[in-house]
Amino acid sequence: MKKKQFFIFCFLLILIPCGSYAGEYSLEDLYRLALEGSETIKIAEEDLYISEREKDRARSALLPTLSTFGSHTRYSEEKISNTLVLQPDYTNEWGVRLDQSFSLSGRELSAYKITKKGIRKSMYDLNAVKEEYLLIVASAYYDILKLKKALEITGANVERLTRHRNAARTRLEVGEVTRTALLRAEAELAGAQSEFIKSENDLRLSKTILAKTVNISGDYDLREPQTGIDSSIREQEVLNLLVGDCRQSTMDCLKETAFSERPEIKIMTLQKEIAEDSVTYARGSYWPDISLEGVYLRQENEPSFAPGLNERIYGTLKLDFPLFEGGLRIAEVREAKARLRQVEQRLSDLTHSVSVEVENSYLNLRTVSSVIIQLQAEATYAGDNYNAVAKQFQHGLADSIDIIDANTLLVTAERKLSNAKYDYMLAVLKLKRATGRLLKTAISHDLSTVSTEEDKGNSSNK
Repeated sequence: MKKKQFFIFCFLLILIPCGSYAGEYSLEDLYRLALEGSETIKIAEEDLYISEREKDRARSALLPTLSTFGSHTRYSEEKISNTLVLQPDYTNEWGVRLDQSFSLSGRELSAYKITKKGIRKSMYDLNAVKEEYLLIVASAYYDILKLKKALEITGANVERLTRHRNAARTRLEVGEVTRTALLRAEAELAGAQSEFIKSENDLRLSKTILAKTVNISGDYDLREPQTGIDSSIREQEVLNLLVGDCRQSTMDCLKETAFSERPEIKIMTLQKEIAEDSVTYARGSYWPDISLEGVYLRQENEPSFAPGLNERIYGTLKLDFPLFEGGLRIAEVREAKARLRQVEQRLSDLTHSVSVEVENSYLNLRTVSSVIIQLQAEATYAGDNYNAVAKQFQHGLADSIDIIDANTLLVTAERKLSNAKYDYMLAVLKLKRATGRLLKTAISHDLSTVSTEEDKGNSSNK
């Protein structure tokens, strides 16, 4: 019976997958994990929530305040003159008060308008943080793929050098080569083995960093992107997606897209509008404030007064206008105007920076796309060259230095081609980030969410 239970237990261990293995992830999977678990994004989401509460607070200033009050006063003694009660034993008072104060300039409306724009600004802040974080994740993703490919290339290099070392040893035994050829082969093999170990450690470290970035626990693997390698076709598809129906030059269309889509541009534009509203708000201090008060008061005395009123309803209108406040209002207006000039200068500087970033990203994409074609030819020629030299070495027509040089050329060409392919994919994402389209094209679900939020913000602003 115990043996049967033991075999069942072992069978279940084989069937149940190990919990420490997290699985295989594509770039889209990493995007989702990053958006769901990033503390940086959660902080930006809390900023958005705080902005919404600030709007609620500003709206409360537009509504009247309703309050109740009550008091109980007990005196030391009753004072009665003849039949007239001068001082009762105690008095109870309670009532309801309705208060409303506002400025004739409408400062409260300006403040409420500022908070509504602050919500839209926080939304764009959140989108900017998400785009920046997604680009970090994508960079780490392609770095790991580069290291995986480099590990494969290094492993193949070790195998080739091992075969060459064995061949050199065999030819040394029959006297066809000198001992120097074997020593050179041994040195090259040792260097390739050390490079293989270093590549393994670099890959392990990069996977650990990515796991911490997107909150992955346990071992995992990355799935290659499901894209073709024809860079010229993919480049045109990317540009068509970004420029749309624009009829200007490609560079001008990309810049126009960036100026209309980049969250940073939208943020700074909203900050300019907020600064303009702040100037209006500061100028409102030159207008008087009006306070309205309506009160219902009920008074009960023991013993009660013979004459007098026990119930009152009255209203009060107050007009407050400070004549001298030490130059406070002038300072506030000048400060608001200075902040407006600051925002205008920052917007101008940001526009130039985004323009340079778009141009740099576009030229980088064009460069990598053009280089890939040449690197593919170089890798093909280097492989054919190595095969030819290896056959010549077998027949004694080439020496050890020739085959080692051919192998070095092949390894270098393979690494450059592999890095260029992944650099191209990352360059595409950087161009999307530069034009403000990375978040909208990363995950379709996030595209609908962002568009809905922006539409809500625009409609509320109208």
